[in-house]
Amino acid sequence: MIFGTAFFAILAAATASAVHAAAITTLASEAQMMHFLNTTDAELKFIGKPIDVTSGMAAGKNSLARRDGLPNTMVIYCTAHVDQICGGTCTVYNGGPTCINAPGTACLMATNNVGFCDKGACGGSCNQFASCGDRLDNGFCSTPGTSSIVVSA
Repeated sequence: MIFGTAFFAILAAATASAVHAAAITTLASEAQMMHFLNTTDAELKFIGKPIDVTSGMAAGKNSLARRDGLPNTMVIYCTAHVDQICGGTCTVYNGGPTCINAPGTACLMATNNVGFCDKGACGGSCNQFASCGDRLDNGFCSTPGTSSIVVSA
């Protein structure tokens, strides 16, 4: 009887650890971002610091290099997702700390942890990209109801 109880306690602990680990989203790399930008059929809009989407790391350039003493974060946020694919109209932000007005955002990915909030001006209830609960293909996170995005330093 003791063996059975110990076995189920170990099984429960292992299951809880596996569930917690699955909820953590890996931040996107610059290479993943460039691949998405070069292969998507989504309509793209760019804001923030310029990005050379044709060269990126493939040409030995780090287009997301840290400038002005602040780390750059690249965020791609889109208006729709079908099944596990993020798309529609996507906006690409590249820059430092800010609050992005992003009403209608359905999914996003980022090179650093960002917050996504259900109210404008980065207010209301906010969640973190790094703890995304509904992962999509290509490193995106499903974020229905998002109205603004917090990019921190």
